[in-house]
Amino acid sequence: MYAHHSAGAAVEATRTALRGESVFSLMRPPGHHATRDRAMGFCYFSNVSIAALDALESGAERVAIWDFDGHHGNGTEAIVAHNGRIRFASMHQFPAYPGTGAKSFANIHNYPVAPFTPRNEIVDIAEAALAKLIAFKPDLLLVSAGFDAYVHDPLLQLTLEHEDFANFGKWLRKIDISTTVVLEGGYSDELPELIDAFLTAWTLE
Repeated sequence: MYAHHSAGAAVEATRTALRGESVFSLMRPPGHHATRDRAMGFCYFSNVSIAALDALESGAERVAIWDFDGHHGNGTEAIVAHNGRIRFASMHQFPAYPGTGAKSFANIHNYPVAPFTPRNEIVDIAEAALAKLIAFKPDLLLVSAGFDAYVHDPLLQLTLEHEDFANFGKWLRKIDISTTVVLEGGYSDELPELIDAFLTAWTLE
């Protein structure tokens, strides 16, 4: 039941974004590991992929997906790969679960990051990934917002701090693209504060 609600919320948030509002879908379970026929990595449905395909059916010509979760969005990649109307960019730790995302191809832009990479380098990589998507000139930007690249997250060995996620929000505030942000992973006890830092920076005028 909760997985259906999570996928449905992503779709409704995206439809709202296409009407001119920026939206954050604060729902669980996450979705970016789920493929068309397999649930995995705490994910049952590929929420962002479903929302992206619905957006194309609802009138969007081009959709971009920026995934800054610390794990590779293998399910999203599998579903949208070779779709010329979608661009996907993922910044993620490699090697790490699910063991994918080492290479880019077609409309897929992967940015694998080694464990313990200095945070300034990770931020630069995340910014390059977003710039690649902006150059695609999408009608809609979907963001898979995972917060497990945080330095104290128990599942990964990345190095981002609260202010780095705030910077991600600032970048989104500066672009003139309809945007939907969908919550993905994040397993630190500080997850609420990380989300707050991101949202405050995104929405603060």
